Amino acid sequence: MSHPPRVDYQTNPSIYRHWKLSFDGPVATLTADFDEDGGLRPGYKLKLNSYDLGVDIELNDAVNRIRFEHPEVRTVVLTSAKDRVFCSGANIFMLGVSSHAWKVNFCKFTNETRNGLEDSSKFGGLKFLAAVNGVCAGGGYELALACDEIILVDDRSSAVSLPEVPLLGVLPGTGGLTRLTDKRHVRHDLADIFCTTTEGVRGQKAKAWGLVDDIAKPAEFAARIRQRALELGAGSDRPAGARGVALTPIRRRIEDDALRYANVTVEIDRAKRVAIFTVKGPQGPQPSGVADIEAAGAEWYPLALARELEDAILSMRTNELDIGVWVIKTDGEAEAVLAMDETLLAHQDHWLVRETIGYLRRTLSRFDLSSRSLFALIEPGSCFAGSFLELALACDRSYHLALPDDEARAPKVIVGEANFGLYPMATGQSRLQRRFYGEQSPLDAVRAKAGRPLDADAAFALGLVTSNPDDIDWPDETRIAIEERLAMSPDALTGMEANLRFNGQENMITRIFGRLSAWQNWIFQRPNAVGEKGALKVYGKGDKAAFDWNRV
Repeated sequence: MSHPPRVDYQTNPSIYRHWKLSFDGPVATLTADFDEDGGLRPGYKLKLNSYDLGVDIELNDAVNRIRFEHPEVRTVVLTSAKDRVFCSGANIFMLGVSSHAWKVNFCKFTNETRNGLEDSSKFGGLKFLAAVNGVCAGGGYELALACDEIILVDDRSSAVSLPEVPLLGVLPGTGGLTRLTDKRHVRHDLADIFCTTTEGVRGQKAKAWGLVDDIAKPAEFAARIRQRALELGAGSDRPAGARGVALTPIRRRIEDDALRYANVTVEIDRAKRVAIFTVKGPQGPQPSGVADIEAAGAEWYPLALARELEDAILSMRTNELDIGVWVIKTDGEAEAVLAMDETLLAHQDHWLVRETIGYLRRTLSRFDLSSRSLFALIEPGSCFAGSFLELALACDRSYHLALPDDEARAPKVIVGEANFGLYPMATGQSRLQRRFYGEQSPLDAVRAKAGRPLDADAAFALGLVTSNPDDIDWPDETRIAIEERLAMSPDALTGMEANLRFNGQENMITRIFGRLSAWQNWIFQRPNAVGEKGALKVYGKGDKAAFDWNRV
């Protein structure tokens, strides 16, 4: 069976095919000018600024470069270079020829990219303004919805729309419905009309319904965008005089059955359908002051780790669909990880440290949102402490080897200050809060042991690990657990894991991903969407969709 070409999530502005990035003092402009012939796969053209995964890979990279390479930027303007078209959304022909897995992973990565804009606005002082200078449909409007504000040109033709239901028989898969209600508070009956018409809403009505924040005549549009961009960024504390950090290419080696980076290794056992992620802790002297951190740049360990781990997660998600269990291991000294955390916490208000914490937060969230079974193995030589303990807390299960007769070799975990909220999940909770449903008594018990090395029995007693087998039971218990997992339905596991990982309070982001994995996942497989006469299949062919009128 032949496999499609490997998807690479690494890029840089010199090879972008779809976005143009420019800077003017505190304002950066991301201009959409998607190359029709630049699709990631053959079989479709990216007409009318319609996008595919390749477009969003560039967008994710561009926003990261603004975060790190241009600390002077406080507002990012997203606009279009095409005449009378802002963005027409995800490319329909791409969706029509893609596998179900490709569609869902595409929607997930696109969602994470949109959520990343909101994350930077909330935590990093970077604001986003959508300058909608043409037709803005489907995923194009969803990109605008992820911005802090939307200004629409009032030229009697430009409109915003979410036409997926009437046009394609599917849903706005990158958060459109949820942001309409949860973020913009569009009245539900108006949202109903909006989501069931194809032509969209223009001008004053779009503003009155709350679909956009403001409108401007064409002659005034550019000046209004500049003025509002400066106003949005006025309250930001991103530093005007700081020197940015160049995101130099990640050093990695891609092998047939492994991904190897400086600080992360992924080894793939195809016969067993298991991947082992080994995350290496800091080694040698590390910078502790901001001047040394800035001098280290992209080589600063926490930033390098975040970039490598993100690349590994994204690569495994997209390119290794059959690998159902990810086993998470660590290798290093707990004291070095805790020293790293101390530096992060001490300087968390410095722009570069804050952005690095943000990168780690978003990368850990990618683990939570990956539809793979995650098992942590805590063995001799592990360093599941502080920030690295988050890796175990993100897992569905954790196994901690007990060595009661060998105190020196017995692996320990250490709870640190970083575990109490430095890396909130999509729910806004820490992983410890999620683990204990926010109940104060077990959290207090864990807090009382913070900073102390905990062996398997102590960690198990506190509820920090799933199981604490001794060295006699360890090989069989861990092997059987993984083998049993791999024998179960991947679909059922994906649904179960998502429900259990996000067991607490709901918010806009958890609802976006919940609806993606449930509603959109189901609707995307129904004949009404993807059957021979389904709306998604006949789009653009001049044929009318043939629906099964049974309500299910």
